[in-house]
Amino acid sequence: MTLSQYNTEDDTLLREWRHDFHRHPEIAFEEHRTSTLVAERLREMGLDVHTGLAGTGVVATLHGNRGHGRSIGLRADIDALPIDEVNSFAHASQTPGRMHACGHDGHTTMLLGAARALAHDPDFAGSVHFIFQPAEENEGGARVMVEEGLFERFPMDAVYGLHNWPGMPVGEAGVHDGAAMAAFDVFSLTLSGRGCHAAMPHMGSDVILAACELVTQLQGIVSRERPAHQPAVLSVTQFHGGDAYNVMPERVTLRGTLRCFDAELRGYLERRLREAVDALAAFHGLGVELDYQSRYPATINDAEQAGRCAEVLAAMDEIGHVHRDLPPCMASEDFAFMLEKCPGAYIWLGNGDSAALHNPAYDFNDRLTPIGVAYWQQLTRQLLSA
Repeated sequence: MTLSQYNTEDDTLLREWRHDFHRHPEIAFEEHRTSTLVAERLREMGLDVHTGLAGTGVVATLHGNRGHGRSIGLRADIDALPIDEVNSFAHASQTPGRMHACGHDGHTTMLLGAARALAHDPDFAGSVHFIFQPAEENEGGARVMVEEGLFERFPMDAVYGLHNWPGMPVGEAGVHDGAAMAAFDVFSLTLSGRGCHAAMPHMGSDVILAACELVTQLQGIVSRERPAHQPAVLSVTQFHGGDAYNVMPERVTLRGTLRCFDAELRGYLERRLREAVDALAAFHGLGVELDYQSRYPATINDAEQAGRCAEVLAAMDEIGHVHRDLPPCMASEDFAFMLEKCPGAYIWLGNGDSAALHNPAYDFNDRLTPIGVAYWQQLTRQLLSA
């Protein structure tokens, strides 16, 4: 079923599915309703369905009617974000503090639509595994699925993912031959000293001043110690300290994130951050507690697989332009864990002039659904042709 064969009934059904997912968002590892609905619909399609990987993950397998051949994986993320939605349309979130602000409701629906179409006409050789992954946002659900045996239980020659991309017109796509998304580390540090009256700062330790100095010094690591041709971003995103106008607090906490693409640079920046924190604490006579966590690796496409995705997209009537020269994004994606274990590629599909990802006014563009369904079908038939 190409987009030209995609009829009003199909569009209505998938729109209903997407809007239902949007109304009932569930965050990392809590996607029980979503997972149950996904599994039920896949079973109704006649697929071999497995549940329980990473708790709420679902993997369904479809074998082509042309016999044995290669095996590929197609992945969609199913979790939402802890955001209060500000939209007022009929399918807005019904759960306070939860929202599909990244389009995972659309990703899930597109993969379900592709599974439905391919199950109706499995004219290919080999097998396709439909991977519905929980906890993409911050919690590394892909890592957990890999650790729990995703590729051992469902061997694949290649694995593929996609993401909607606000600001890129619907009908356009982006494909990178290498780095697509950055590695993602987080840090939380607490500086502690002696509290005192704000009128007599010499009687205590000014943890606020020290923390302000640290924010500035950390930016110097990225701007002056990073090779200019290697992108990196260090952002302090939280600053907590003090409760009164006239009290110098005993503690202040900073939190933030560090992102880059190069593994060696990633290690260097972590080391220098630790050294800067320790040196500043020693200079001001403060105690320090630092929790540094490496969350996601960089999302690096296999060049050959990226080329195949680009070829499929370029041949689709639904795609007007395939960007091959877009800069990689400094945001992160835990599909990277799958790409570390299996060759594959991660592409962007234009979501049009929507609000930005992770914005409380965001909504997935339903015009993109049939394009995503068609892409997954075309990719499968191309890769698994006899």
